[in-house]
Amino acid sequence: MSNSSEGRPGIRCIDLSVPLQNFSFDRDKVRISAWNHREGARRIAQRIGFDPDLLPDGQALAAEEVEINTHSGTHLDSPYHFSPMCEGSPARTADEIPLDWCFSDGVVLNLTHKGAGDLITVPDMEEAVAKIGYRIKPYDIVLIRTDATKRYEKPDFLVSQPGMGRESTLWLLDQGVKVAGIDAWSFDRPLPDMAKDLKAGNQAAYCPAHFVGKEREYCHVEKLANLDLIPEPFGFKVSIFPIRITRGSAGWVRAVAILEGE
Repeated sequence: MSNSSEGRPGIRCIDLSVPLQNFSFDRDKVRISAWNHREGARRIAQRIGFDPDLLPDGQALAAEEVEINTHSGTHLDSPYHFSPMCEGSPARTADEIPLDWCFSDGVVLNLTHKGAGDLITVPDMEEAVAKIGYRIKPYDIVLIRTDATKRYEKPDFLVSQPGMGRESTLWLLDQGVKVAGIDAWSFDRPLPDMAKDLKAGNQAAYCPAHFVGKEREYCHVEKLANLDLIPEPFGFKVSIFPIRITRGSAGWVRAVAILEGE
């Protein structure tokens, strides 16, 4: 997963997104059908009704068709994903997210010491903030670094992460955060771990971080990448604008960290 910056003077952009490519596991199923320039010529000629050899070099325009879930790849979960209602009103969908939430100061909290299946707690968050000497302020975009996306495309990616809990998510919202993100498959712990606890009778163990959104309005980004490439834990901007999907429970994001003065 590479840095997308081209070396523009005074600004550096770090790509925080995973690539969208053909996948076949679980909800991340992606099917991309591509046609090259000659196939583009054949298709447009068939559609309009002429000989494709009339085109220069017998070529036209390349394109792709994509079948995808809104939660595939790097994406922002809208409040509607968590519940139909939030704070007594219909929950906002991906096309209704305030755009000023999606571009703000970024903060990286290093939780890489937490293991697969671990719960990220309030003390974990407080310790991570204390280590960098920072005070989270309203509308900061907080990025939880676990390094789980280093397992992206690996069979164990879906179960290789720790996850946020109800209390740690509420702690973020109490600081005025509206958008947080994680470099893992889910903002919560892996599904098998939560399912095990649920079957044991702990109903509150299933998606507690997501379900905070039933009562408090916020969004989170899943499947971020390259958080380890951000040189300092704060002092940069983050852009995470979601694709405008009408009534969407999520929108795909090209997440970018923007550093100035380098």
